[in-house]
Amino acid sequence: MSAAESHAEASGPEQKPERKRHWALSFLIELTVIVVMAVVISFVIKTFLLRAFYIPSESMQPTLEVDDRIVVNLLAPGVMDVQRGDVVVFEDTRSWWGGPTPETSPVQDALMFIGLTPDTSSHYVVKRVVGLEGDLVECCDDEERILVNGEPIDEPYLYPDIKPSEATFDVTVPEDHVWLLGDHRAASADSRSHVEEPDQGAVPEEDIIGRTLTIVWPVERWGGGGTDRDPFENVPEPQ
Repeated sequence: MSAAESHAEASGPEQKPERKRHWALSFLIELTVIVVMAVVISFVIKTFLLRAFYIPSESMQPTLEVDDRIVVNLLAPGVMDVQRGDVVVFEDTRSWWGGPTPETSPVQDALMFIGLTPDTSSHYVVKRVVGLEGDLVECCDDEERILVNGEPIDEPYLYPDIKPSEATFDVTVPEDHVWLLGDHRAASADSRSHVEEPDQGAVPEEDIIGRTLTIVWPVERWGGGGTDRDPFENVPEPQ
């Protein structure tokens, strides 16, 4: 056996622990990088592209049920237009809800900030757009249908056996606003409840967070977010 071979045999066993430590350290570094990247990507998506919310009330039944988890497209309005028939989430800046702010734990706050759990940090409301700026929205014709710019709307998404509205109204939507109704009209405090206010119950477009994209939970309700523009396709532009 040569001196070089003898040295290699003697030094070999002493290097194994060092290699093991290097492997463990490398694994921890890679894991940390992956976690940090996942958090950053989730935060970017939640801030600019998609955001999760939950449904707290019956006002959008049967389209959205209580405790549904939905994902909202943050590019509308903005990059994409909001149109009649869209289901949107908006921030309740004028206290339509009127209830207490939901309580959250520090862990929930952190997860909501990152975008890993639906946002309950303040009041958000989900409704359907029935009128855009300049639209004349009225209730109702002889067949109890809502009219938009004189065009009667057949609404297939309404809660069964519920009238489009028990209350009558005749409003013109202000500039940069939308007029919103829930699909379960008997259980929805929407624009109809605020027609006596200066903006006639319309919501500023700047308060809209985004358009609902899909239901993600529960699993058996996976599907679209409820947007249905077809009933409004024959509505003429406002005069």
